[in-house]
Order: sequence, then C-alpha cells, then structure tokens
Amino acid sequence: MLTNLTVEEALEQIAQHVKPLEAEELHIDQARGRLLTADVLSPMDQPPFDRSPLDGYALCSADTAGASHEHPVRLTVSDTVYAGGCPKGPMHSGQAVRIMTGGMLPQGCDCVIRQEATDLGETEVEIYEELKPGANYVHAGEDFRAGDVLLAAGTRLDAAALAVLSSAGIAMEVARVRVSPAPKVAVICTGDELVYPYVSPLPQGKIYDSNLTFLTQRLQELGVHGESGGEHFVDDPQLVADSVRHALQWADAVITTGGVSVGVKDIMHTVLPLVGADQIFTHTKLKPGTPAIFAMAQGKPILALSGNPFAAAATFELFGRPMLARLTGDPKLDVTRCTAVLKGSFSKPSRGRRFIRGSYANGVVTLPAGHSSGQLRSMVGCNCLVDIPAGSGPLTDGQSVSVVLL
Repeated sequence: MLTNLTVEEALEQIAQHVKPLEAEELHIDQARGRLLTADVLSPMDQPPFDRSPLDGYALCSADTAGASHEHPVRLTVSDTVYAGGCPKGPMHSGQAVRIMTGGMLPQGCDCVIRQEATDLGETEVEIYEELKPGANYVHAGEDFRAGDVLLAAGTRLDAAALAVLSSAGIAMEVARVRVSPAPKVAVICTGDELVYPYVSPLPQGKIYDSNLTFLTQRLQELGVHGESGGEHFVDDPQLVADSVRHALQWADAVITTGGVSVGVKDIMHTVLPLVGADQIFTHTKLKPGTPAIFAMAQGKPILALSGNPFAAAATFELFGRPMLARLTGDPKLDVTRCTAVLKGSFSKPSRGRRFIRGSYANGVVTLPAGHSSGQLRSMVGCNCLVDIPAGSGPLTDGQSVSVVLL
C-alpha cells in the first residue's frame, strides 16, 4: 500500500486502477444528460424539401430584372402554398407563387421575394426589387443530409441535441442509443457518535450526521445515483464490513466516511481486509482529509474519507469526482481548475498543502469566515476550493491563487 502521496500521485493511482464501466443502450427518452458513445447518423435530409424562410412570393429571378418601385414587374399569382402544404405543380416564367414561411417551394422557382417588396397582390403581384438566383431560398438538406453524422460520439444529450434527433424523425420513445453509464454509488457513514437527523431529543454525547446527506445529495447534483449503503453510525468493523459487502453487490463504487485515521476506533483499516479489498493508498499530502484511503474490491473502487464534514466534502471533490469521471468517461465530472484573484485574506501560513473553501465569480474568489474541517455552515454558498501550495505564508488581498471549481 502506498502512503504519503501528493494529490497528483493519488489521482494517478485512481486513474490507473478504476476501469470505465460499459456503455448502456437506452431509449432516447431515458438518456437525457448522458454522453453518446457512438455516432448517430441521420436517416433523412433536413429540411426534407426546398422551402421558404419567409412570407413572400416564389418566382424566377430572371423575371425580376430591373424591378423597382418606379418600374415594378407584374407577375401572375398561380398558386398559394402554406407551411405543411404542397404546390399544385411546377411554376413557369412570368408566374409567382404566394408562399408562407416553411412552405414547400415549387419546381421552376429559384428565389423568394419578401412580401414587403411587393404590393401583396392576390391574382397579380407587383415586384419592387431585383433578386439574384438563390435569394431567400432554403435547399433540401441544408441543415443535414441522410447519412451525415447527426450527433457525434461524446455529445451530451441535452435539450438541443434531443431536438436535433426529433427533427430527423428519430422518436425518443422508440429509438435506442448507446450512452455513457450511470454509476450507482453506495455511501456508508460510520461513527458511534452519530445519529440520524430525525432522532429527537439528541442523546447526550451524540451529534447529528450530515455526511450522508451531503454525499448522496452531491452525487445527485452531479447526475450520479447515490444512496445509503446499509448499516450506519457504528464503529463495529464486522457490521461495517457486512454493509460494504452488501453494497458491493449492487453498487459500482463505495464511499465511506469516518474511521480512517489512527485512533482506537478508526476501523476502516480493519474493515477493508475483511472485505478482501486491496488498499492502494492511504494518507495524502493535503489538509484537510489527509488520512483518506483508496482501495479496490471485486474490481470496484472504495473511497474511504475522513468523518469531519469539510474534510469529507473536500476529498470527495478532489478524489471522488475524478473517480466518477473515470467510471463514466464523462469529463464534466472531473476536477476543473482556474486562476483567480483573492479578495480579502487568509491569515494562516500553510506548512503543508491546504484546501480552503471559497466563492468564485468573474475571476475573483472570496473566503467565508471559518475554515475548520469540522465546520459545515461556512460551506453554504461556496463553489470552489482554493489550493494553497505547501510552504505558503498567509494569503493577501489581490494575490493570484489556484482554484478548484465545484
């Protein structure tokens, strides 16, 4: 088992050991938010016919030569076509067809004049502009053609992508696509001192658990299915090992909190061997969350985090999200970094690498009051972690800092 790794070395181990889950084939209406793992080809041209982009008259450009308000060209209106209708037949020189936006253009025309450049005649129409071939003319297949790659592998099926599929006649309720997997994550929180938030009155010596709520809800925010993994709030190695074994039967990954340090009741060092897990690393060079453990069991990752609320939250963002990104192949889940200017200050020097909570907007990061790993309230409204290198002195107003976006 490796120990005392840098954050980057720990991430290398996670990437090396976590294998991507297999893609799924789903009905399109079940695949919203997923990434395509294979190209989707168009079965048709779009638009499927030549059509008008505006209300006006379809005609032959040659018939408009020299047209102006002073010298209008007069044409016979031979037909009217509305959106959803079809021309009665081809159009000939000297004729015009009244056409509405989206209407199918008749054979023989090569342009459309906007109705504002006419007298809106019904049987005959005066034309006040000279047009060139192709003016205001939308050709069949202008958006895409049959056989084109409609959506490429790696495209996220958001509202726009799903609308494109619909425009090609691909029915959401019927068609199936291959998409990135949606991992199931079991969350197990340990600690004899913990009780569920609904227990009242609070027993002496106990505290309400918040890690289960944070992790399951954070997973849901990220589009990942997270739920309780079984027996909670105990420091009994055998009971927790039973919960982990059960979770490994249905979950693709397990995240635990508590029991990772070196105290008498830090049980995860006993639990992991009991479930046959291969412990890959423990103790990383960061604060908070130094004693986090990463292990593999039955080919599935187990991430054991500190029980302190902010430590659990920070190490989940730093290690859990890359683990999920690896499982799914979805880069949205991975860590995103940027540089920001600090507004305010942080008075503590950082002998080791430290991550503190912050709020980022428009290139500026501000810090809340309270940075203890056990504090939770100051996390509200925060959307980033400030990455402070080892050996740094206090942070000062206007200083450039590295930020991990949440």
